[in-house]
Amino acid sequence: MHSPVICGCKKQKITVLPVPGLTFIISVFAINMCLFLSGQMTDLLYTEKDLVTSLKDYIRAEESKLEQIKRWAEKLDSLTVTATQDPEGFLGHPVNAFKLVKRLNTEWGDLESLVLRDTTGGFISNLTIQRQHFPNDEDQTGAAKALIRLQDTYRLDANTISTGNLPGVKYKSHMTAEDCFELGKIAYSDADYYHTELWMAQALKQLDEGEESTLDKVTVIDYLSYAIYQQGEMERAMEYTKRLIELDPEHPRGKSNLKYFEFQLEKQKKAAEEEQKKSKKAFSLIPEREKYEMLCRGEGIKMTPRRQSRLFCRYYDNNRNPSLLLAPVKQQDEWDRPYIVRYLDIISDAEIERIKQLAKPRLRRATISNPITGVLETASYRISKSAWLTEYDDPMIEMINNRIEGVTGLEMDTAEELQVANYGVGGQYEPHFDFGRKDEPDAFKELGTGNRIATCLFYMSDVAAGGATVFPDVGAAVWPQKGTAVFWYNLFASGEGDYSTRHAACPVLVGNKWVSNKWIHERGQEWRRPCGLSESE
Repeated sequence: MHSPVICGCKKQKITVLPVPGLTFIISVFAINMCLFLSGQMTDLLYTEKDLVTSLKDYIRAEESKLEQIKRWAEKLDSLTVTATQDPEGFLGHPVNAFKLVKRLNTEWGDLESLVLRDTTGGFISNLTIQRQHFPNDEDQTGAAKALIRLQDTYRLDANTISTGNLPGVKYKSHMTAEDCFELGKIAYSDADYYHTELWMAQALKQLDEGEESTLDKVTVIDYLSYAIYQQGEMERAMEYTKRLIELDPEHPRGKSNLKYFEFQLEKQKKAAEEEQKKSKKAFSLIPEREKYEMLCRGEGIKMTPRRQSRLFCRYYDNNRNPSLLLAPVKQQDEWDRPYIVRYLDIISDAEIERIKQLAKPRLRRATISNPITGVLETASYRISKSAWLTEYDDPMIEMINNRIEGVTGLEMDTAEELQVANYGVGGQYEPHFDFGRKDEPDAFKELGTGNRIATCLFYMSDVAAGGATVFPDVGAAVWPQKGTAVFWYNLFASGEGDYSTRHAACPVLVGNKWVSNKWIHERGQEWRRPCGLSESE
């Protein structure tokens, strides 16, 4: 928005200064002005009238600006009061998280421009200082892609997300047509025309239903028709283009696009299209990505009743380990092949809060070990924040390490530090192995402690929806349960990798997922887990 301008006198600019002899100057000026009485003075009257009109426009603009700021402040005051009562619960809703990022990156910037038109006080300087900590365009794009990822994994339609009707939500939040349009544009910039169509169609639906918005239908339909065309649906693209022309007959691309779509449709009719029959695929033949998403939704789990009957729970003292004699742990079988167990009530709420307190200031984008170089680096398939804690950070970490050693019987001196990870909206870790494969000989070379023999994963929060740990190759799913830990061996006793342990962290749909894990290495386990004689023993 441009600053209002008060027009000056177009005929003559006159400045009167408070100097000695002012009476004489004014007298001379009055005599000279007699020359303009017939026509030019009349023009000055109209100029003054224009100035008054412009002044009123300025006043109205200022009043409108202040009213906008007032409405914004009242809306944000109500929202922040609600949000700060339970920050993690509020931000556990993916739409709330997306809209927070969008507000800070886009809408607060618009407000800054509005205020800067006439105000340069403390608010602007404070906002400018704080702005360096705000999310940027990349963060906003990341939040949008997280919503799209959740949409795919849990098969949610755009309207369900837009209306906030997600399972387990505590703070329901609606998306505006502008929010939907923003998601569609981000998908469009990635040439993801499928999701462009979904979100542009949702934006248009809300506009058609009468939602008040500065967004115009023509712009939405322009994106929508092109996205549909890119997916090869010429007839639908033509329908939307005709509607675009009805709304804006002079649209620069409308008529030419319509002619082009008609031409392409004629070509399609002339070409012989063969209808493809989709055969029902067995679970073992389904691509890994599809199996992963099915398991995240609770589908395709392969545990049979016969195998289930062989899984038990027990009080466990690990062969009369001294630390467990008086207080054995509750151990529960989760899966048979690979063998996965869960320890219940293995970590207390107080310990969880202390670990989170230690980790929060250190949380950084999680990394993976490069299979070629062994160097830690970020990856698009692991979306979480993590921190590493040692026993020197707090005595509690040493207690937890000793507890892991007690229940597993494995040496902790060669294990990696305790990794704490937080998976927020859409946070995930796609299918991966924890151990280094034969084609990755340098995976953990820098550590000098051999391969990762086992994994112990603590769940430090319950998750309202999503967030399971799944094993696509065997059809297993383990769900987060606060205060528990799951344990499995990544290597057979022979030292060979167990490829059935390939696993993934499903996207968090609603809530916040906190975990910590201990990767235990081979060195030091020679007498604790003797080598097996066969490769898969």
